Amino acid sequence: MCEAAGFSRAGYYRFLDPEKPAPADMDLRDEMQKIALEWPSYGSRRVTRELKARGWDVNRKRVQRLMQEDNLLCVSKRRFVVTTDSAHGLKVYPNRAASLILSGVDQLWIADITYIRLEEEFVYLAVILDAYSRRVIGWHLDDGLDDSLTLTALRMALRDRGVRPGLVHHSDRGVQYASGDYTDLLKDNGIDISMSRKANPWDNAACESFMKTLKYEEVYRTEYRNLVHARAAIGEFLEKVYNEKRLHSALDYRSPVQFERTLVTRTEPETARVSA
Repeated sequence: MCEAAGFSRAGYYRFLDPEKPAPADMDLRDEMQKIALEWPSYGSRRVTRELKARGWDVNRKRVQRLMQEDNLLCVSKRRFVVTTDSAHGLKVYPNRAASLILSGVDQLWIADITYIRLEEEFVYLAVILDAYSRRVIGWHLDDGLDDSLTLTALRMALRDRGVRPGLVHHSDRGVQYASGDYTDLLKDNGIDISMSRKANPWDNAACESFMKTLKYEEVYRTEYRNLVHARAAIGEFLEKVYNEKRLHSALDYRSPVQFERTLVTRTEPETARVSA
């Protein structure tokens, strides 16, 4: 009958029950549009979690349907470019991170470097994440790939976080992480060194994943004028957006800062266990 009359079935039911608000998800759609503008890479799972955090009682199927109807498609990823230079004669260390079973923060730090394209040049970003909470705990952006890039990021992490017994630092085999100055700083602070296996970027998959998130949620959306502009914008994203606001499925859809706040404070810090 609805088809013959030329109107929707939902419209017919609204006619039968005029007291019912129009399917109108209009307020909901408006909220979803705001989320999509703020987080263009969010899919239906993260949008649903964000809506619930904002007080909406909504299920994922409904969110999926509305996202399709309103064309709220997440930003697609671009191919990630590997920039590691491991062709050096410096000492490399075995991969210890793969065998760790984490139970808290500051048990495993993971580090990596990526490039950022400006209008007329490339600059480079070094980051250190806490593997358990995914929080960025150290970073530095500069126009060169010398030791100061990674050392500055490491010093930030050492300044802002506590070094617990058994803490492991994991990176690729790049010359910046294998340099004497860098490894000496780790050893001086009682930090064990771990590196990915040769030609195996998946050994540092969590950091690689973070770099992809950074690229398509911040870098690909912004035209940086110069190094100063890039450093300010990326710093804002890392510290205020990624750490404090962005929802992580691995953290039960909480931000790294929110996740760390939920951790039980222990009188005796635990160290990561080694899997058999």
